[in-house]
Amino acid sequence: MAYIELYRDKLKKNYQFIDTVFKENNIDWAVVTKLLCGNELFLKEILDLGVKEVCDSRLSNLKKIKELAPNVQTVYIKPPPKGSIKKLIKYADVSFNSESETIRLLSEEAQRQGKTHKITIMIELGDLREGIMGDHLIDFYEKVFNFPNIEVVAIGANLNCLHGVMPSHDKLIQLSLYKQLVDIKFGKKIPWISGGTSVVFPLLFRKQVPAAINHFRIGEVLYFGNNLFDDGRPIPGLETDVFRLFSEIIEITEKPKVPIGEIAANPSGDVFEVIEDDYGLTSYRAIIDVGLLDVSPDYLIPDDPKLEVINASSDMLIVDLGETDRNYKVGDYISFTLKYMGALSLLNSDYIDKKVI
Repeated sequence: MAYIELYRDKLKKNYQFIDTVFKENNIDWAVVTKLLCGNELFLKEILDLGVKEVCDSRLSNLKKIKELAPNVQTVYIKPPPKGSIKKLIKYADVSFNSESETIRLLSEEAQRQGKTHKITIMIELGDLREGIMGDHLIDFYEKVFNFPNIEVVAIGANLNCLHGVMPSHDKLIQLSLYKQLVDIKFGKKIPWISGGTSVVFPLLFRKQVPAAINHFRIGEVLYFGNNLFDDGRPIPGLETDVFRLFSEIIEITEKPKVPIGEIAANPSGDVFEVIEDDYGLTSYRAIIDVGLLDVSPDYLIPDDPKLEVINASSDMLIVDLGETDRNYKVGDYISFTLKYMGALSLLNSDYIDKKVI
């Protein structure tokens, strides 16, 4: 069975590095756990780091976090669906919102459960995912501040999540000015501007994050250590392989490089492109026991640099062994470093075992 390992020492090292950077900049931060897909073994590793706030996009995951650590603040990081309001108030201390009608329902349910629910108002900064438009801000807040059992604790924004719009000093200043406008207009002080995510993190080293941005939500940098602002290169001081995949070889055979017969689209809709120079050539190919059901081959990086991931069907993945000097045989495991979306797929698969090292 294929398995994914989480390396506790590397996770801890990254957490401490990030925590130190934020303390030096007087910034509060939360760990985003949606990558872990509710896996209790891995969630415990996060909670054991001493985190005070955890963000997730699935209520079932927040429920597990509350069961494991009742005192940790849980944050639901997308606009709540109306059908989940009751569970949301029960398991999420905070939620991200961009619809006043949803906040009204949250208010009513919070009253029924005898709670005060905290909200972050999301503002659109150009990436065109969730968030209210800036010119609707005042009217929106005029409604929100009147709802009982609702406490506005932050304004926030997301960038680079949908259309790839990058953060900038100007956009973060714009977010800061929105908060000032609301504070002055309504005579209320909103504690946090949650304008920071993993893609914004590198801007701290460039001194391009305004002082008013005092809250970050960090996931990818913690697990992969990459500079998402600068072509994904590693951030010095951070580990890039907190996770690693191991998959067993179930066949090794020397085969032609070019398929034999008439070529049509495969079940994924892809048509193999023949490279003329490959006619007549053979190579040793290994089949390993993961497939598209678990992960896209685009997100796997073999730790042996001489291996090449060829393609995958639903349950098997083909690796060209190339000129490797390792004597692979059936039953051996091939290891892979993962890209973010690859880890997300694998962690969401019940067919992949999970281990902590």
